[in-house]
Amino acid sequence: MSFEGDFCPRGKCDGSGWILDEDADVARPCECRESRINRASSRRIGSGVPRRFRGVSFERNPIRELDPMVLRQVRDYVSDIERNLAAGRGFWFYGDVGTGKTSLAMLISKAAIEAGRSVAIYSVPQLLADIKATYEDGAGSSYLELFRRLSRVDLLHLDDLGAEKRTEWVLEQLYAIVNERWQEQRSIVVTTNLADREELREQVGARTVSRLSEMCATIPIMGPDLRRPFVDWSESAAAAAVDR
Repeated sequence: MSFEGDFCPRGKCDGSGWILDEDADVARPCECRESRINRASSRRIGSGVPRRFRGVSFERNPIRELDPMVLRQVRDYVSDIERNLAAGRGFWFYGDVGTGKTSLAMLISKAAIEAGRSVAIYSVPQLLADIKATYEDGAGSSYLELFRRLSRVDLLHLDDLGAEKRTEWVLEQLYAIVNERWQEQRSIVVTTNLADREELREQVGARTVSRLSEMCATIPIMGPDLRRPFVDWSESAAAAAVDR
């Protein structure tokens, strides 16, 4: 496997991920190789951290406005993210729209990526669309290949669980992925607008909810919609033109 660029973050290899021992005429893997492989795996699955969330941090809104008790739990998790991912620990954030759930989840995903771990970020509707696409003629990858990647990635981030249309096929797909990660003790971060547990069981299946409840710390995110009010950009642009 080759890597983009020629910079080793550890300063030990030539950027290839290998260190040549000229005396023994052998090559051994550099410390950077595993993190590079994980990053490459992340680029092949999921959406990556969306542009809107690339600057998310504890010091910026909306994160810094959230409940300090919630922030402490997330800080503790990301400060020891290697051990938490190794143990398969995750988070399940639920609450009304605009309360900061996705920002918190993206903060965790960013921390995992920065730690050199593989991360797959999906809205659940997009995940299901990608699964369906593997059934099409000429698909770039098979269902089994996608399922294997979803099962093995260090952190699976599922946004908007419960926003998908409920069908038996959807229930089967969600359960298969969550159950495989539960069995292998691999971490999941989930966000959902459905605060009622019975409603969520009805939407995604009781077995899936049961697995997630065991894998994740369940965190309610309450409060007002923190998103900025709607701005009519056309009117703003017209006003600016008049001012000039």
